[in-house]
Amino acid sequence: MQHIEQIYIDGAFVTPHGEEWFDLFNPATEQVIGRVRLADVLDTRRAIAAAKQALPVMARTTKADRIAWLHRMHEAVRAREQDLLAAVVEEYGAPVSRAQWMTQHASSVLLDAANVLRDYDFTHRAGTAEVTMQPMGVAGLITPWNSNAGFLCGKLAMAIAAGCTAVIKPSEMSAIQTRIVTEALHQAGLPPGVFNIVTGRGDVVGAEIVAHPDVAKISFTGSTAVGKGIVRTGAETLKRVTLELGGKSPFVVLDDADFAQAVPLALNAGFMNSGQACVAGTRILVPASRLAEFEAHVRDAIGQFRSGDPTDPTTVIGPMVSQKQWERVQRYIGMGIREGATLLTGGEGRPDGRKTGWFVRPTVFTNVRNGMAIAREEIFGPVLSIIAYRDEEDAVAIANDTTYGLQGYVAGTDLTRARRVAARIEAGRVLVNTLAHEPAAPFGGFKQSGIGREYGVHGLEAYLEPKATLGVLAA
Repeated sequence: MQHIEQIYIDGAFVTPHGEEWFDLFNPATEQVIGRVRLADVLDTRRAIAAAKQALPVMARTTKADRIAWLHRMHEAVRAREQDLLAAVVEEYGAPVSRAQWMTQHASSVLLDAANVLRDYDFTHRAGTAEVTMQPMGVAGLITPWNSNAGFLCGKLAMAIAAGCTAVIKPSEMSAIQTRIVTEALHQAGLPPGVFNIVTGRGDVVGAEIVAHPDVAKISFTGSTAVGKGIVRTGAETLKRVTLELGGKSPFVVLDDADFAQAVPLALNAGFMNSGQACVAGTRILVPASRLAEFEAHVRDAIGQFRSGDPTDPTTVIGPMVSQKQWERVQRYIGMGIREGATLLTGGEGRPDGRKTGWFVRPTVFTNVRNGMAIAREEIFGPVLSIIAYRDEEDAVAIANDTTYGLQGYVAGTDLTRARRVAARIEAGRVLVNTLAHEPAAPFGGFKQSGIGREYGVHGLEAYLEPKATLGVLAA
């Protein structure tokens, strides 16, 4: 049983003023594995004040300074990789195969930011003017539970690369992971106040960060509903915002696709991170002329997607993060049945042999209409919908008939045609015959999937403001 009773403010581990304790669970066993003491509004204000005080010195640091810091942070987080891996599996329930990528990602994003910074020119000419990209100020960084360490390190990396100071509110459900990352980042030896990590509730700590006038920038990853609230509150002080929100990503299977490759790719896209992924390809669009063939391939392949013990290397789908999330997924499965979709695999309840743990049977519906709730609303679990389409035009229309636009997928053997279809999908990223991640490419959503971009040059500039200087510029 772990007791976490410190937060990180002004370069030191301190006891919060807040007195609320929050239980931490192992989702595979439903057992309490720890408790964390939550910060309150006073703690949040102290963290913001520390970040504000550190800002003038931080803004004057050189590119070389920041690159050196990012490299030290990378090495420090990488040195705690095994500790973090164990925490991701136990506290979040990620299958160990997925957890390995997640822990490596937490350190690699720091190196990625250093590489972007190395090649970035903060000053350029625009006609007779000199334009300088300046740090926005104090950045409020709010991270979710489905990849807490990766988002924490990724957002902080770009804030530091830009010369901003930061106040981070990680998910209270990920406090063990946060503790490990915080200890590692402390070892990197950055100046006090450059980053502050305050674990607390979103409606307490998160709300104060978003409303506080000394915070200039908000970067939030989470639900669309919360993102809309951040925009409303942030408008009072005209905060700059980056929002990476929900998704209902289409996986378009073209009629020339090789199903031996396309079906495993589609199932992996839908079931990634146990279905608890904003980029999951949960709507699989299949040509009506080949629907029965596709369904047969799914039935044959579904056995490879085992839901079970996250410590077992053969497990692909781990438990849902909480009982609340498990119940949400169960409601949607029941809803799909009531709406008249055909249950191809899976269904309600736990997988066979499981009496405890927030496990979900990997579920695929077919004969789904795009107007059904299971096709329109983000479920955030291993529940996929197969939707038949007539032709290419119909496929594109269905793919874009959503309020979301975070990511899309296209599978087909004619690459020219696949790229043509990809170009027409309204999403921030479209992956053709792959599930690869490119850290140099921008990531973010169209429509209600968000505002702004993370990663690469676009992610760096999300923390910068351009200043133009005109007049006699040469001595």
